[in-house]
Amino acid sequence: MRCLSCLNLSLEVICKRCQELYLKPSVTTIELTPNFWVVSFYSYEEIKELLTTKGSPIGASIFSILAKNSLTPFAKALDLEAFVVPIDDRLKGGYSHTAILAKAMESKHLKPLFGVLRSQSKVKYAGKSLEFRRSHPRDFIYSGKVGEVILVDDIITTGTTFKEALKVVPTPLFGVVLASAQRSL
Repeated sequence: MRCLSCLNLSLEVICKRCQELYLKPSVTTIELTPNFWVVSFYSYEEIKELLTTKGSPIGASIFSILAKNSLTPFAKALDLEAFVVPIDDRLKGGYSHTAILAKAMESKHLKPLFGVLRSQSKVKYAGKSLEFRRSHPRDFIYSGKVGEVILVDDIITTGTTFKEALKVVPTPLFGVVLASAQRSL
């Protein structure tokens, strides 16, 4: 196959050279609430074309590459025991992008829990305003194990999703996202 970026032959959809050149993460933290921070690795503008592949057949490969370049090294540097919980990891297009991200963080001390934080709402939130998001809550249900939890999502825009998840997750430590649409919320 050919690299999506440079069109050279590659075993991955984005070759190693382009990953090194264009997908270097830059860790940023966002204080969402006084006791909850979200760690971001890219600005939304940097990788928005890649994020739009979510739900498409090539998206699984792209999300795996993004996670391998950002979430995996981050998780290896953490010295804590916790569960890693993807937000609403329902299958879309044959895979769950948030499950891919959570799986990339798996280690001896970080254990992903799948299918335990689910929205009861079927409303689509992508591209919607803050007012729309507030008036159409996700109504999350958490059925996971009790213990410290790292929440994982692909993008943080308004912070509404995390704030809603915080209402039902018993012991949230912090959140992790690939990209932030805003560098401060």
